[in-house]
Amino acid sequence: MPIKIPNRLPARKTLEDENIFVMTEKRARTQDMRPLRILLLNLMPTKIATETQLTRLLGNTPLQVELTLLQVESHVSKNTPPEHMIAFYKVFSDVRDENFDGMVITGAPIENLEYSDVEYWDELCAIMEWSKSHVHSTFHICWAAQAGLYYHFGIPKVKLGRKLFGVYKHRVVYRNPVLLRGFDDEFYVPHSRYTTCRYEDMAAEPRLKILAMSEKAGVYAAMTANGRQIFISGHSEYDRDTLKNEYLRDRAQGLDTAVPENYFPGDDPDKDPVVDWRGHANLLYSNWLNYFVYQTTPYDLSELRSE
Repeated sequence: MPIKIPNRLPARKTLEDENIFVMTEKRARTQDMRPLRILLLNLMPTKIATETQLTRLLGNTPLQVELTLLQVESHVSKNTPPEHMIAFYKVFSDVRDENFDGMVITGAPIENLEYSDVEYWDELCAIMEWSKSHVHSTFHICWAAQAGLYYHFGIPKVKLGRKLFGVYKHRVVYRNPVLLRGFDDEFYVPHSRYTTCRYEDMAAEPRLKILAMSEKAGVYAAMTANGRQIFISGHSEYDRDTLKNEYLRDRAQGLDTAVPENYFPGDDPDKDPVVDWRGHANLLYSNWLNYFVYQTTPYDLSELRSE
């Protein structure tokens, strides 16, 4: 089944060109079924690109998915047209009384800030607290994973000596993890961040299961025992040129950002990057939707309870 998105969302044309089955709101109303309700809290500055990346992955499933886009009220996006935000995004007060099968909270390029200095930190904490009783499974990406680990478990982030930037090899370390079902023993994921959460701190938290690691990038995937909270440190949703565009942006700003590791053939930025993470990205999201959103969520979402 397809992913249901607003009729005029820019991602629709991109996904249709890629032969990804997209269903408009008009057609979805004619189908007699309850779709999975997914809330996407988009904290990235390039919101349209992020919408497209995540919609692509959430739509690669036999399940019908109804996507609701959410923005924080306490921050105004400077890189996305206001008319786009008004047309397609809700704020927390709009959805506070609703329930969702799943929620994705994206990363944000603010990892060098202390949490208390983040403009929308209090609002994000309120949303994460609300998710415990109104969302069946919440999927945190990159900075949101660090923020979620801190909020839910008090696990701090630590600064890295240099930006972790590139595509890194990972390995599955938890026996038969359902979230990573079908993964190869080794797989690749893009990363782009200045901070991390330490393995020792996460391993010391009994409510967490560490699923996958990287020698260079640290813990990649961790979750609570029942999958109600999932934390992913990398950006498996990234497109082919996302790291390239970040590299060119950093260099244009005068930052001493190194060429992304293991990304350009021969580390030559003039060559096209080779994508070696897309298959595992699709598996990750389809496994999440199938096992932790669809298989265990109550049919009546009003029956959701705090974990």
